[in-house]
Amino acid sequence: MNELGYHYVILDEEDTPLGAVETYSDAKKCAELFKKNSDKILGIILCLCNFGDEKGVANTLKLSNLNVPILIQASSDDIDKMDRVHRRDAFCGKISVTSVLYQYGIPFTLTKYHTCPIKSDLFKEDLKRFEKICKIVKKLRTARLGQIGTRPNAFETVRYSEKILEFNGISIEPIDLSEIFGFINHLKTDDPKVQEKIEFIKNYTSTTTIPIESLIKLAKLAVVIENWVVENDLDGFAFQCWPSIQDNFGIVPCAVLSM
Repeated sequence: MNELGYHYVILDEEDTPLGAVETYSDAKKCAELFKKNSDKILGIILCLCNFGDEKGVANTLKLSNLNVPILIQASSDDIDKMDRVHRRDAFCGKISVTSVLYQYGIPFTLTKYHTCPIKSDLFKEDLKRFEKICKIVKKLRTARLGQIGTRPNAFETVRYSEKILEFNGISIEPIDLSEIFGFINHLKTDDPKVQEKIEFIKNYTSTTTIPIESLIKLAKLAVVIENWVVENDLDGFAFQCWPSIQDNFGIVPCAVLSM
């Protein structure tokens, strides 16, 4: 963890035997530690060095109630250490833990391979992937997304429920295309922002076959969208790119949407 630059919260060996979680008492201690550091914790990593204790895991997660992504790792057995003293049996323990978490309704993430050594490049890659998962989950739970225009009638594949998104923390800010066109009509061609955007588009993509009138429209569209995104503090947006804008405004907005 230190090598990858991650900060972590973990029980000390003085808190529980070897710092592990086995009993309900251990789970309470671990959950309390997690709750005290809830503002720092983006994800939880469950490391099974042996079969593990499924109830200890489930109780810790239930009591801490952090609702963050969970990664489950199980250590591999060594083929020459399969005697009773050295055998880990984390392979089977991981199946038990995931089964219990499923019963509790607690979602989780798995490593690429069912078992892997903690000190391995395989697990490093799992940690890097899990870091991205944690960041995505954190952002989505407070995301603000924009919707420009309505869903094209021909595409039912892009239907969605604002209520379900809001229930999961994602807010939607809609605006009609006509309002976008109205903002564009109030922009003058010699506006510095429009001129700056024209030069940006010329450097961004080939414009040799684009009429100057269409290039100006593209620049104005870009300025209006960027202003709207900033004003509403949006993390992203969806755009009705067909067919209204072609029929009513005379451009294809793909270049602007890709910038």
